Amino acid sequence: MKHRLIVSRQIAPDVAATIAAQYDCPYEGKEMTAEEVLAAAAAHKAEALMITSHVRWTGELIARIPDHVKILATCSVGTEHIDIPACKARGLPATNTPDVLTECTADLALMLMLNAFRRGHEYDAIMRAGWRRGYGLGEMMGLRMWGKTLGILGLGRIGRAVAQRARGFGMKILYAAPRRLPPELEQGATWYQDFRAMLPHCDVLSLHAPGGPATADIMNAETFALLPRGAVFVNAARGALVDETALIDALKSGQLYAAGLDVFKNEPEFDLRFAELPNVFLCPHMGSATVETRNAMGYRALDNIAAVLAGKPPIDPIWT
Repeated sequence: MKHRLIVSRQIAPDVAATIAAQYDCPYEGKEMTAEEVLAAAAAHKAEALMITSHVRWTGELIARIPDHVKILATCSVGTEHIDIPACKARGLPATNTPDVLTECTADLALMLMLNAFRRGHEYDAIMRAGWRRGYGLGEMMGLRMWGKTLGILGLGRIGRAVAQRARGFGMKILYAAPRRLPPELEQGATWYQDFRAMLPHCDVLSLHAPGGPATADIMNAETFALLPRGAVFVNAARGALVDETALIDALKSGQLYAAGLDVFKNEPEFDLRFAELPNVFLCPHMGSATVETRNAMGYRALDNIAAVLAGKPPIDPIWT
């Protein structure tokens, strides 16, 4: 008999086809609330739940997951939406999908950066409005990205992949992290233990740190003011890292030249003031949105599910 699985949100078609072939899963491709997931798990006597970050799984919800569920597998690298201590307290294995998002998220960070430097949103808007007027040599100028100094908050897998790409643009790399990386990972980047000490040296700042209490609103009025006037800001990490009112003020005042943003505090109901600013390039949280990566995420979650249901340890446990 096939193992019974509930999937809480639409997933990549290839992954859905694999699930249909290998699992007993009433998948309809719809986005489910936590209450709907719990009801479906009970009705289907599910042995596994595949979730995403669209729902926050609090301790109260985790306590209500039926005992016949043997694993909670999130199809994401982030785990802020899961009460990990609650999973550990009841002995419920929980897993994520690390590694597979790195390259595509780094690609998108460079896309945000380039569009911020070169006024991508404004150029696209001109063309979609019909153009029809030539621009003089002193109009609609962006900034050159080549040779600038890039500061990175968090030189983990994604941060290092961004740095690797930025070196192709002749950029000098700085990074802030609690501990210095070994030389083979640092690749010539300059380390700052104090994040604030790095900021005055950054032509562009890119965030690649996890969410959580330690990084909540780490970019605020004070830290934006520490950047050189006219710096560029990129966030493809977590919206919770940024005081969005302070960011909007910095963009309006010219403290920031431009920003490229893929993540926001309230998704998908993001602050519409961003849409009114011409010097912001916006994406709807699409860092992993490629066929290759979304497939890899789904298959990685299924690998974890298969391991646990076979009586083996999870491949990517988020608690031990």
